[in-house]
Amino acid sequence: MTESLKNTENDNQKCNDPVIEQVVAKLRQRSLVGEKKYGTTLETNQNRDPNYWLTHIQEELMDAVNYIEKLKTIIQVYSK
Repeated sequence: MTESLKNTENDNQKCNDPVIEQVVAKLRQRSLVGEKKYGTTLETNQNRDPNYWLTHIQEELMDAVNYIEKLKTIIQVYSK
């Protein structure tokens, strides 16, 4: 683990921005879902193949583009 991450491991102090707190809570929940799905955490995952990680990123970004397109369609329907 990098030194910068080690320094914040025990930092449970909340920030003053509720939006950031919502994002942090969602990241924690997403991490638990991923650990259950893949049986590992990002830290303990020993896969060193860059293509493995690039494929995951690519799939997530393609999903995001699909969600954007769906939302654009919804906005067009309801803005008429």
